[in-house]
Amino acid sequence: MTTKKTEKKDPIAQLGELIQDIKVTMMTTVEADGCIRSRPMWTHNENFNGELWFFTNESAPKVDEIQGEQHVNLAYSDASRDRYVSVSGTARVVRDRQKIHELWNPALKAWFPKGVDDPDIALICVSVNKAEYWDTPNKRMVQLVGFVKSVLTGEKYRPGEHEKIDLGDAGRSMH
Repeated sequence: MTTKKTEKKDPIAQLGELIQDIKVTMMTTVEADGCIRSRPMWTHNENFNGELWFFTNESAPKVDEIQGEQHVNLAYSDASRDRYVSVSGTARVVRDRQKIHELWNPALKAWFPKGVDDPDIALICVSVNKAEYWDTPNKRMVQLVGFVKSVLTGEKYRPGEHEKIDLGDAGRSMH
């Protein structure tokens, strides 16, 4: 895969575009004994501004894990478009009832049957620090031709874009 430099794109907008249609991510946290653990989470990323939001039960083990180690990873995957995004950031547990109401979607009742006012509902906010993505052409034939060419010529196969995005201070909002 080729590595290209960002062409002065706003890193927040660029990351928002990459993940906007990928709703489920694998959130990885660190347990107290140092083991890493991942689980699927539904992303609330409308109007992405450098922070990603997730609903959780305040009593869930991931809340304790985040309070012990705030560094998390979010792995987004859209195999139908051959797009993969790895996001690194710091997480915090948010108990703001107004924000919970703002982000609430009736479909969440499947996970939170008591509804939006369930006292065990909390949010996890991930302030994004860095991201890395791999994005290959949508056309399978284009990928196949590139693969065959690389086998025949002995040149390394480069199926698409690979780039690191550093949000730096842009990924940290004022609290």
